Amino acid sequence: MLNQYTQLEQAFILLVIYQVKHFLCDFPLQRGYMLNKIRPGWDFIPPLSAHCLVHSVFTLSIALAVNPSVWLQLLVIDFVTHFIMDRLKAGPKYMGRYRDKTKASYWNCLGFDQMVHHITHIYLVWVLIQ
Repeated sequence: MLNQYTQLEQAFILLVIYQVKHFLCDFPLQRGYMLNKIRPGWDFIPPLSAHCLVHSVFTLSIALAVNPSVWLQLLVIDFVTHFIMDRLKAGPKYMGRYRDKTKASYWNCLGFDQMVHHITHIYLVWVLIQ
């Protein structure tokens, strides 16, 4: 799919694709049920898994189009890192306890969450173009 481009061009294109993927999966495609990932105890697992599955399906699609040999690796990495980070961000015992949007702690947690997702995407792109 991207073979006609240099590695740098491929990386840039894929980073843009992953930004769009991240927006779509975290906002328009995150249904109300998936927002229950903040539940205490173990009740967060099904809604958070559904949300992470949406992310993983998009990564699967990208991997199959660009470098099918790494699809399983990327799917697992995307699912697991998204699951762990979103649980840490949303869990009421973790960063989810900072819910006051007027406080720096809320925005720092949100920023950390986004940074982890973007670093994950950078790694996924790196694997894809190897």
